[in-house]
Amino acid sequence: MIEREEIMEILDKYSINDVHVGVLGSHSALEICRGAKDEGFRTLVICQKGREKTYTKYYKSRERFGRGAGVVDEVILLDKFAHMLKPEVQEEIRSKNTLLVPHRSLCVYVGYKALEEDLAVPMLGNRFLLKVEERDVERNQYYLLEKAGIPHPKIFKDPSEIDRLVLVKAPEAARGFERAFFTAASRREYEEKSGEFFDKGLITEEGLRKAVIEEFVVGAPFNFNFFYSPLEGEIELLGVDMRRQTNLEGILRIPAPQQLEVLKHLEVRAIEAGHIACTARESLLERAFELAEMFVKVAAEEYPPGVIGPFALQSIVVPGPPHEDIVVYDVSVRVPGSPGTKFTPYSEYLWGSSMSVGRRLALEVREAIKQGRLGDLVT
Repeated sequence: MIEREEIMEILDKYSINDVHVGVLGSHSALEICRGAKDEGFRTLVICQKGREKTYTKYYKSRERFGRGAGVVDEVILLDKFAHMLKPEVQEEIRSKNTLLVPHRSLCVYVGYKALEEDLAVPMLGNRFLLKVEERDVERNQYYLLEKAGIPHPKIFKDPSEIDRLVLVKAPEAARGFERAFFTAASRREYEEKSGEFFDKGLITEEGLRKAVIEEFVVGAPFNFNFFYSPLEGEIELLGVDMRRQTNLEGILRIPAPQQLEVLKHLEVRAIEAGHIACTARESLLERAFELAEMFVKVAAEEYPPGVIGPFALQSIVVPGPPHEDIVVYDVSVRVPGSPGTKFTPYSEYLWGSSMSVGRRLALEVREAIKQGRLGDLVT
């Protein structure tokens, strides 16, 4: 286990005037780098061979065009992302006074255990909270939502309990970090559809054992992207978005009769391909903030120091009576992969101009350095 004392010792040796904001070259690295550059920090991207051109060529810093052109200042190129755990690579990262920003790809390619036990690099955020996004963790997001009293879909522990329409989420056979989905309204339908997924090689028996059987909630999807500032003790809404998923997106664009014909020949896939910035009715905002406050409180109790920086409540707005409410079906406890959230008005209401997640995080770092409280942002 990486102890706080070890990270603080590393941080004490850093040259605060030459801090680099570092990130794995995937997911939301460009947004993080743009925000860091806008606040005057240099950026470091850790890339995997074969996936590096976005960072080494297309968005590399271009000083000849001015200080703000491009976003990637330095790159460490590795054969595999997981090789960042090698002692010599970690030393190179630390030698650049790097504060590492976690995102989903870091969790997937390096792994929660390694992040908690082996990666001795100061991380902007709570490295011990990241694993709650996984369904097979004991004190996971469902546990936190339940303890906080946040509305969430009913979870069924066994197919025999199914008494309504449910959504079954199982790890894909090919890519365990993506999920295969199917619906069922009874145990018999669950067994029939899971059998079809087995036959087509979409899931494995182990994957099905790890699957979550979740009440199917019908409503309008909204991802509320928040930021918790340990320096101010306050929560901000940076933006709202919704997902674009393939091949679900294409199927939904087909008229209903043709959809039924198409579904005879292919399976619905809900792999995240992008996001759409959107807005929520203003009367929903107070409830969204209330739920965010409840989550931050319970996360601090269960995984101290709790939430640091960005997090998202992925939600469904459902009809009343007596009025609409927000049901949270998923939680992200790191940078969300939706850079378009800055194009919603919520950060502008607070800051006077649009604030991306990357820049808000960099602004927090800048203020922490000014106050001598950088240790409050890292684990």
